[in-house]
Amino acid sequence: MKVYNLNCGHGHRFEGWFSSEDDFIAQCDARKIECPLCDDRSINRLPSAPHLSLSGSTQPNPKPQSEPEKEAVELLRAQWMEMARDVIAATDDVGAGFAEEARRIHYQEAPPRAIRGVTTRHERDALRDEGIDVVQFPIPDALKRPLH
Repeated sequence: MKVYNLNCGHGHRFEGWFSSEDDFIAQCDARKIECPLCDDRSINRLPSAPHLSLSGSTQPNPKPQSEPEKEAVELLRAQWMEMARDVIAATDDVGAGFAEEARRIHYQEAPPRAIRGVTTRHERDALRDEGIDVVQFPIPDALKRPLH
């Protein structure tokens, strides 16, 4: 199994897992790899350090984060969760019917309102082709469940 650090043409970084380097090259050449944030298919492999599995070695200890780094990560996480809560509070969840409801609102067949839901890449592309703005915003799983 090969794990590569990748980035798209917009600078989003993500990880990709491939059965071999040839598999990565074939998928990249066929433009089958897309950015999970923006669906861009202009993908580049970033340099990465190899992992050597030596007999008798132990798991490497990751470099501990400094207090300012930990605080910055926690602040970003809290801001993301707050933004997600705001999106949930300000929108109606239409689930898998998002594309249909977005069209109804766009063509004034339904009252205008902010909605959220789920679409496929094909549905998003079709909406954009019709001039309907769509923003991808992943909602953390913790906010998708009802709170007790």
